[in-house]
Amino acid sequence: MRVRLSRSLRIAAFMISSLSLVAMADDDEIKAVRAVHSDRIASLISLPVSHTGYTFVEPPIDRGGFLAGSPTPVVDRAAQNGAVVAPAVAATPGLGFDGVGSGFTGPQGTFTVQSAPPDTTGAVGRTQYVQWVNSSFAVFNKSTGAVVYGPVPGNTLWSGFGGVCETRNDGDPIVQYDKAADRWIMTQFAVPTNGPFMQCMAVSQTSDATGGYNRYAFQYTGFNDYPKLGVWPDAYYITFNMFNAAGTAFLGSQVCAYNRAAMLAGTAATQQCVQLSSAFGGVLPADLDGSTAPPAGSPNYLINGGTNNLNLWKFKVDWATPANTRLTGPTSIPVTAFNVACGGATCIPQPGTTQQLDSLSDRMMYRLAYRNFGDHESLVVTHSVQAGTTPSAIRWYEIRNPNGTPTVFQQSSYAPDTGSRWMGSVAMDKMGNMAVGYSISSSTIKPSLRYSTRLATDPLNTLSNETTVVAGGGSQLATLSRWGDYTQMSVDPIDDCTFWYTGQYLKVNGTFNWSTRIASFKMPNCGAATPLATTSPANATVAAGSTASFSVTASGGTSPYSYKWFKNGVQVAGATSAAFSFVTQSTDNGALIHAVVTDSATSPASVISSDATLTVTALPPVSITTQPANTTVPVNTTASFTVAVTGGKSPYVYAWFKNGVQVSSGSSPAYSFTAAAADNGAVFKVVVTDSSIPAGSVTSNNATLTVTTSVPQELMVNGGFESGTTGWTGTTGDIGTFTGEPALHGTRNAWMGGNGSAITETLGQTVTIPSAVTTVSLTFNLHIDTAETTTVTAYDKLTVQVKNTSGTVLKTLATYSNLNKATGYQLRTFDLSAYKGQTVQIFFTETEDSSLQTSFVLDDVSLIVQ
Repeated sequence: MRVRLSRSLRIAAFMISSLSLVAMADDDEIKAVRAVHSDRIASLISLPVSHTGYTFVEPPIDRGGFLAGSPTPVVDRAAQNGAVVAPAVAATPGLGFDGVGSGFTGPQGTFTVQSAPPDTTGAVGRTQYVQWVNSSFAVFNKSTGAVVYGPVPGNTLWSGFGGVCETRNDGDPIVQYDKAADRWIMTQFAVPTNGPFMQCMAVSQTSDATGGYNRYAFQYTGFNDYPKLGVWPDAYYITFNMFNAAGTAFLGSQVCAYNRAAMLAGTAATQQCVQLSSAFGGVLPADLDGSTAPPAGSPNYLINGGTNNLNLWKFKVDWATPANTRLTGPTSIPVTAFNVACGGATCIPQPGTTQQLDSLSDRMMYRLAYRNFGDHESLVVTHSVQAGTTPSAIRWYEIRNPNGTPTVFQQSSYAPDTGSRWMGSVAMDKMGNMAVGYSISSSTIKPSLRYSTRLATDPLNTLSNETTVVAGGGSQLATLSRWGDYTQMSVDPIDDCTFWYTGQYLKVNGTFNWSTRIASFKMPNCGAATPLATTSPANATVAAGSTASFSVTASGGTSPYSYKWFKNGVQVAGATSAAFSFVTQSTDNGALIHAVVTDSATSPASVISSDATLTVTALPPVSITTQPANTTVPVNTTASFTVAVTGGKSPYVYAWFKNGVQVSSGSSPAYSFTAAAADNGAVFKVVVTDSSIPAGSVTSNNATLTVTTSVPQELMVNGGFESGTTGWTGTTGDIGTFTGEPALHGTRNAWMGGNGSAITETLGQTVTIPSAVTTVSLTFNLHIDTAETTTVTAYDKLTVQVKNTSGTVLKTLATYSNLNKATGYQLRTFDLSAYKGQTVQIFFTETEDSSLQTSFVLDDVSLIVQ
């Protein structure tokens, strides 16, 4: 509903709210802006009914930024004229009943028409149908058509919310049903003079439209006209035709994403928006039909019309990193050339009056319905065109491959006679059958509601079986040309077959006396009744303590199905899951498992699966394969014990004990801690328990911890040669810095040999090894480089020896030669604990022949005792 807006406010486009973004370039910054207010209510039906209302007529529409069609008159080559060959079957009618309109009465009172046009919107849920018009809504039982709540003003939804969402009732409503979440989405704008401009959103907490809601208000810096909403897995996508705050300048379409996950949870929610230029208006977001989600990661698709083409954008939102959000496009999709109905203005005739009706043909009509059939994706949408001498016909499209190279798979301008058809809305059922609902009027037909259908197997580009929803009983008089503004075709989420359509008509001639109609129908080939059947769960063999799983597959009847699972005749589970799992015990051996499956028909049917037999095999007992080992560590270092087990059933629980007191328990087979001096002699063990039912356990052997208190001591002096010959004796003079043989650490090393002549060089150091030590470790790093090419004869050698102070060799530790050439330094380690309490020489002797050279380079000589 628009209350005090000038004619220019009905152009169509959109300007962003507090984001103030421009254009649609991929590099534009996109910010996440939080809703200005949100709250939760426990029950709609318990709220006080608002009594806010406005009496107004929406002004004629100024055109701009919308469908242009051909710049010159063309013959519509897609026109479907004359007699239509009908398919084998027509739609099967369901319910037909009046919605909110003149004189409509429900539990909350009687509705009075206060505005025009009605902006009729409606959607079907699990058990209810909700319809909203300017400026009230009502909830119906979808099985009977009975009114269960309403009519109430639209802003009743925001009673107690505060702000303009509560105090105003400006309309332009949209009702949607989130089929994947089983939730209702209710939205209208609040647009006081010069703002603040709000989009008021309410998301139900259950599938009951009269229950609790999560409520939000999103703010915009301009007038957010003509909102249209699409449900997608990652967001609720909404588009606007944006105007400046004064309502005097059209800014272009704005496309926004609301955080669906947050709004379903009732937590703080944000929006991300992109502003298009004023060249684009009337953009529609894709709205998901059916139970098959788009392929993972798919963007939402947005479409508007141009000059003999459609424009398609892709909007991919990133809630974690808004900078990654992208709107790409538009991609131009050529269509058969057309002229917009009435030149985009008013020309629809009525009987008994010269007053003509607005075609609203300057834009695509709600919804842009999306469906994923598995082997292809389809978008369907409509607008109004001139077809020959017929002022207005329904042009409809099926577009495929929207995430690749989008193409028009089929299209036509439905004009089987001279009647004007406009204000269309289209959808497809799960079989690919299509239904288009619309208004029809002519000089002999009072404005009425009809629909036409096509089977998926019908010849392409054809509609047929036109069916009257309700025959109008009056024409709209005086100077009121505005009609409908939009209608809505939706698909039942339960059977994914039944179409529900709602739109405007008049019962008698007049002005401000419109009524609305709600009708359901389905194609006979969709959801044909077949007996409920179920597969049988398979026999299973598992080890005791393991998980046994069973599943069945149901078909026929009416989905969704419910399942009750039985073990040995006793019910053990019941849910919407076709699978049942549990952890077995040895006593479950031989158990019989079956399921009872029930459909969701009005008179539900149930079938019992055959029994599956569970065989439970015994587990070997848990046992220890590697015992914790006695451990010796220096004080203040880490002591570790570990155990390895087999048998039983993992995961295992390890309880470690120190001197009989438990010190840890968990899933790790290792226990580590920093050893103190007082821990010397401590005894450790572990008790291992498996997860079988009943659980088994085993206790390890004891392991003793020895904690040494000696401190490591270096006995070598100047082992890195950084102080030249200090501490060393011998005949080598090659201790220094060598660019050809650089030091391993520091800047200096000792170079023995490498002369290419017969020579002997020595290098040694005398050390005294204390007797009260546990370990004595000699280490050095040796780099051997040689020009010798033989792989057989050792010509040049380095001998490492331990000598006493008299020079007597106590032990030759190693001899290296040109045969031991290696890349880089190699660490060498020797145990000298046999010489505890002695004074000895660590002695290196190099001998080289007179032929090719061999270099023996030493660095970091160390003798550590502890």
